[in-house]
Amino acid sequence: MASLVSHEWLLRHLHDENTRILDCRFWLGDPAKGAAVYQEDHIPGAVYMDLERDLSGPVGEHGGRHPLPSAEQAADVFGRVGIDETVTVVAYDDQDGAMAARCWWLLRYFGHAHAYVLDGNYREWKKKGHPVTNVVPAVASRPFRPRPDRSWLATVEDVRAAVRDRSAVLIDSREWKRYAGLEEPIDRRAGRIPGAVHRFWKDGMTEGGYWKSAVEQAARFADFDRGQSLIVYCGSGVTACPNVLALREAGYYNVRLYVGSFSDWISYPDHPIETGDPSSDA
Repeated sequence: MASLVSHEWLLRHLHDENTRILDCRFWLGDPAKGAAVYQEDHIPGAVYMDLERDLSGPVGEHGGRHPLPSAEQAADVFGRVGIDETVTVVAYDDQDGAMAARCWWLLRYFGHAHAYVLDGNYREWKKKGHPVTNVVPAVASRPFRPRPDRSWLATVEDVRAAVRDRSAVLIDSREWKRYAGLEEPIDRRAGRIPGAVHRFWKDGMTEGGYWKSAVEQAARFADFDRGQSLIVYCGSGVTACPNVLALREAGYYNVRLYVGSFSDWISYPDHPIETGDPSSDA
């Protein structure tokens, strides 16, 4: 698969000078836990990427709970961990690929073609008896030169257009209860962006954080035309990223991430929201 590498592949390339491993473990309810468990053990050579400090920009009035970092921030974050255009990056987590996929998407958006997600959680890596360490590697910085590729990104203006004239299919990646507005544990309003269809991101995964095959992913999205413009969102632009990756694995390339997602959408008081089960409409 074009955006995934297996545990076995990483094991073979563990000590390659131009392979950089990024540990993206992060728990939304306990932001300090990821860095703490990284200190306990991690894949040899891995450096830690914090979702909120490294893979998100500063929170403001708009932009959502995990905003898009600036090009300057990306240059600093990825450059200091030794990533330049020659480096192959493999990101992993213990969250079924959600955090690793956010890192993958950022690297791809900023023009780094050689970014991949590890197929299978860190727990699975350990369960197989693959090596782990508590040694934090000393990594020499390299010049990371961001080249933003807007074909990966949907702005709030793009989403407004999709709501207004159906110029793109909006795909909500959250759990059904949040999509339907039946509950909202995080954001201050419940519901979805009008017209959005539902594809729960975890339906693309199997036990252990392994990704379903390209054929199985294609079956999840079979009612979409490959030529359609697709905009994927979630609550804050994190768990939508696995759906972006899954769509691309399934052969859909006109796919953009609305980074601000629902938490950005509701930051504009005049934006409408929908609730309920759309299939029950008369």
